[in-house]
Amino acid sequence: MIKSWMAIALITFFVSLGAILISPKDIKWFKQLRRPRWLTFEVLIPVIWTVILICGGFSAYLVWEAEIGNSTGWLIMAFYLLLEIAIIAYIPITLRSRNLKLGTFVGLVGFGLGILLTVVVWQISAWGALLLVPYLLWSPIGSYTTWAIAELNR
Repeated sequence: MIKSWMAIALITFFVSLGAILISPKDIKWFKQLRRPRWLTFEVLIPVIWTVILICGGFSAYLVWEAEIGNSTGWLIMAFYLLLEIAIIAYIPITLRSRNLKLGTFVGLVGFGLGILLTVVVWQISAWGALLLVPYLLWSPIGSYTTWAIAELNR
């Protein structure tokens, strides 16, 4: 039988593959955009997102182990999935549409979903909720950065 952590890891991996729904032209467009001078941490962004997704997966694991025997547990797992889809959708939506304001909106929607999920998870697992904090800290920074790039590239 597949273990819960394996199922979570596989789902996270397969949803993350959605980020490859971009073309080399999309990447070229994004690389040509002007960036704010304070954006000195861009090379760390893939590492930051990897840590965030691992923390989110472990959070989901803690909730799964506590709640999976009932319908509330499955509903919360669906909420984790929705949040991950919103996180991963940022890249293809922003790059394919070439619309940084839309990317900012997608980022803020994800942040709102993250807040709601954290509140729900807190009632089940304090550690599970704390593991969502890296996303709650980073998401507004990422959304603001996207907005700042949009302002420089009207």
